[in-house]
Amino acid sequence: MADLKETRTDPEGQLWDMLESVNAVMLGSGADEHMQPMSPNVARDEKRIWFFTNRNTDIAKSAGSSPHVHLCVVGKDHDYHACLRGTLEQTDSPAHVERFWNAVSGAWFDGKHDPDLTMLVFTPSDAAVWASTNSSRSSRTSRTAVLAESTLPHRTLQILVGR
Repeated sequence: MADLKETRTDPEGQLWDMLESVNAVMLGSGADEHMQPMSPNVARDEKRIWFFTNRNTDIAKSAGSSPHVHLCVVGKDHDYHACLRGTLEQTDSPAHVERFWNAVSGAWFDGKHDPDLTMLVFTPSDAAVWASTNSSRSSRTSRTAVLAESTLPHRTLQILVGR
C-alpha cells in the first residue's frame, strides 16, 4: 500500500524508492515510437536512470533526437503510478556498465565488452505521481488533488494523490 504521508512529505524520495523497487518501467523515446519495457538501473546520487540496450535498437538510435521522453512506473501493488518526463541519451560509460552489470544484463550480452552493448541514460525534468491506499476495483477515487511539489534537477515534481 502506498504511504500517502510519505507522498505528501517526501514525494521525490518516495519516487526514487519506487524506481529502485521495480524490475521494469515503460520507456518511450519519442512521439513516433511505442513505449517499451526496460529494466531500470537507478543512480539516485546522479538523479538519473540507466538502461542497458543493444546499440542497434530503435530506442538507442533515436535517443537524443526527441526533446521529451517519458518513463512510466507502476508500483508492485498497483497503488502508485508515476510518469516522468526528461531526456534520453545514448552513451558508452564503462563506469556505469561496471556499476550496474548483473546476471540479467549478462543474459542479453556477450560480456561487458560486447560491441553491441550501449547504455541509455534518462535524466528526469518533471514528474506526476498518483498514489492511493487501495488499488482494488471497488475503491473509489472521488477526485485528485495536488498535495506537494518537489524539485527535480530542472523542474518540479507534481504529486497527485487520489483520495
